[in-house]
Amino acid sequence: MSATRTGARSALADAAPRPFWTDRGRDIGAPGPRPSLTGPTEADLVVVGAGFTGLWTAWRALERDPGASVVVLEAERVAHGATGRNGGFVSSSLTHGLTHGTAIWPDQVGALHEEGERNLAELVATIEAAGIDCGLSRAGKTTLAIEPWQLDGLREAQELGARHGVDLELQSRDEVQADVHSATYLGGLRDRTGTVLIDPARLAWGMAAELERRGVRVYEASAVTGIDRRGEGVRVRTALGHVDSRNAVIATAAYPAPLRRLGNYIMPLYDHVLMTEPLDGAQRAAVGWADGQGLTDAGNQFHYYRPTADGRILFGGWDAVYYFGGKVDASLEQRDASHELLAEHFFTTFPRLEGLRFTHRWAGPIDSTTRFTAAYGTARGGRVAYAVGHTGLGVGASRFSADVALDLLSGQPTSRLRYDIVRRRPFPIPPEPLRNPIVQFTRRSILAADAHEGRRNLWLRTLDRFGLGFNS
Repeated sequence: MSATRTGARSALADAAPRPFWTDRGRDIGAPGPRPSLTGPTEADLVVVGAGFTGLWTAWRALERDPGASVVVLEAERVAHGATGRNGGFVSSSLTHGLTHGTAIWPDQVGALHEEGERNLAELVATIEAAGIDCGLSRAGKTTLAIEPWQLDGLREAQELGARHGVDLELQSRDEVQADVHSATYLGGLRDRTGTVLIDPARLAWGMAAELERRGVRVYEASAVTGIDRRGEGVRVRTALGHVDSRNAVIATAAYPAPLRRLGNYIMPLYDHVLMTEPLDGAQRAAVGWADGQGLTDAGNQFHYYRPTADGRILFGGWDAVYYFGGKVDASLEQRDASHELLAEHFFTTFPRLEGLRFTHRWAGPIDSTTRFTAAYGTARGGRVAYAVGHTGLGVGASRFSADVALDLLSGQPTSRLRYDIVRRRPFPIPPEPLRNPIVQFTRRSILAADAHEGRRNLWLRTLDRFGLGFNS
């Protein structure tokens, strides 16, 4: 066994098998359990799911109509799913990046870019106006080339950004290594405005508390078992009660939804994450990183990492694992091979941090789609709207999606509803038993591309031509 693998296993020996963000006490704002829905009740709007999409839906509904009666139903706890498991990167992009958006929606990408920048600015303003303490940082992000072939991609991304008025700083090997000290970096693309960093659990907890203060009823441990038309509205059923409502929004991400059709578009991919113990002064000096920005690799298989307010490093990504049948289960949140590989990559990136230990290791399903952006639509005679499938840039896009869902329910045309990203759903994912071999072959093709200077085989080039793919 290699020294790197041995060190990785040792560093993981005491890591708690839980998400760091939600594994903290009342002293940092972690709420106690909320009651379950029992018996019948009524509302103007029912939101299914208390992650970011659901919470923003409730929030935006109240901003449209402060007197609205809103109920949020969560199967587990607020921030249980992807909301409490992500890296805390909040991107302005609604299109999974400008490059991807240009490839699929070339005639609309400019307007979508402006929409995304406006969405991020309003998101930040809302958080600050509400006084939610979620460690919000405007440090931005650097995309890193760790292989020579990735440098051309950084230059192309800078040129594309310039065409849309985005000031991106192309960094040489010396410049990027002077910023964050890792010999693996060959170049960087510094974006100072398109990403903010947050503590995602504290944001979700703060939002839920503020919503309750404004009259929203939030029920936990209240999994929805069905949604039926009832008169001019719908009845949303749980095991112990139901809500009669005029409208409902489904915001369940990769978790089972009360609309079976959503399984045609969602591919649950398990993403893996590590959190270190706090670095001491010497360790912080060894890595530099004075700006505290988010970092991500430029490859197809990539890592994302960032410092936390208390001096830790979150390190995630790379392995995106699909399980046969789109299985989603708590038993899949610990995978030794993936977590050990992440730990190896961490110490390859920062060898001077050898001896640092990880305090938490976790995973969770990302609701990926074939085009890497959300699917929108309505059901039950237009009384139910859904917004699911945000892939890996959903923290910011969830607010835009909340508005889209409410627009769809209103029946009134809005500027958001004119975009093809809303009007046209992603290409459906083939059902099993075809889905698993297709996903696994695509994953192997992506790994092979990264190993051969980014050269994509015929299968990947075909997917690219139709705007399809596999990404976390």
